[in-house]
Amino acid sequence: MKKLVLFGAGKIGRSFIGQLFSGSGYEVVFIDINEVVINEINRQREYKVVIKSAMENIIIVKNVRGVLGSQKEKVIEEVASADILATSVGQQGLPHIIPNIAAGLLKRKVNLPLDIILAENLRNADQYVKAELKKYLPADYPIDKLVGLVETSIGKMVPIMPKADEEKDILQVFAEPYNTLILDKRAFKNKIPVVDGLAPKENMKAWVDGKSYIHNLGHATTAYIGYLYNPEFIYLYEALAVPLIKDFVRKTMLQSAEVLMSKYPGEFTLQHLVDHTDDLISRFENKALGDTIYRVGCDLQRKLGRNDRIVSVLMEAIDLNKPYDQILFSLICGFRFRAADESGKMFFRDMEFVNMLNEKGFDYVMEKICGLDIHQHQLIYQKAKHIFMNISKEYSNLLHVYTKK
Repeated sequence: MKKLVLFGAGKIGRSFIGQLFSGSGYEVVFIDINEVVINEINRQREYKVVIKSAMENIIIVKNVRGVLGSQKEKVIEEVASADILATSVGQQGLPHIIPNIAAGLLKRKVNLPLDIILAENLRNADQYVKAELKKYLPADYPIDKLVGLVETSIGKMVPIMPKADEEKDILQVFAEPYNTLILDKRAFKNKIPVVDGLAPKENMKAWVDGKSYIHNLGHATTAYIGYLYNPEFIYLYEALAVPLIKDFVRKTMLQSAEVLMSKYPGEFTLQHLVDHTDDLISRFENKALGDTIYRVGCDLQRKLGRNDRIVSVLMEAIDLNKPYDQILFSLICGFRFRAADESGKMFFRDMEFVNMLNEKGFDYVMEKICGLDIHQHQLIYQKAKHIFMNISKEYSNLLHVYTKK
């Protein structure tokens, strides 16, 4: 049996990467710092993925075991003997796993390549991981020959589980039916694994941007518009049940699609992107999934950042001389986002964002968080400031104006 070593036993790791490889005959070895989760994986040797849709389905993921991340020598041995590696730990977690991956690479058989699937929502993840690995590898280590850094586009939606369901079974995870892992065809050093659900692409950068510009942007737009429309809304489907909001979200996603087509001519057709947009909105409306406005919108300092889902496509639109009014409106709606989790608490970094906005002002946040130079981007800044100053008292009117365009 071939072995996938997977750093990260979180929701994406378990519901998506682990499920795909286990279902295609791989042993999946989870490496994580959560001792409770690792112990339970080793006790049960399987877990449930509950597929939430009109017809609920349960997938039992077998052939799994776990290694605690602090057990350095065991982790290194697993890396050294892996057939393929994957990471799903988030940008904050990557620096902590790189040293052990590098040590494992050095213990592998001579000239035995290892592909690493980077299941991270991180732009240019391959470049980042390569630079970090080089810090721990000898200068003459042939990293370009022996390490395949495979970028992915993670389109699967995995909601926050209610605490009551988590307490019933710490390993079970809820997820939507969508189960396609888009990844970089050119990055593999070995043959691409025969795993159901893998979708290798030639121009991976275009697909990574497509995920950010349409899926991630549409998600955030729904959350920010929906929250401002009614702060009592809990679920995405509640917001999208309002025709005005649904229409605005769709038009914003299609405005972003124009930018994507201009940036990557010939890679996508308009019909493909229209169909993709409509499919995504249908998935956002999945009541059984129960995805929350809080989960989708929180972490403002990251999601409103220069290289993330809204500002990145906004700046591309400006550079390509494409319309961006819908996208800009969505960004500023994010400034007013104050959603809380089921315990009534805002995400801690969102509280920092709100304090920053209140204490240091709009201009400071536009520069420090969104990465916009107020002088260089004076026109867009003036438009943004106008929306920000009027959005609370004129929200409905403004939304009608943008939706009619």
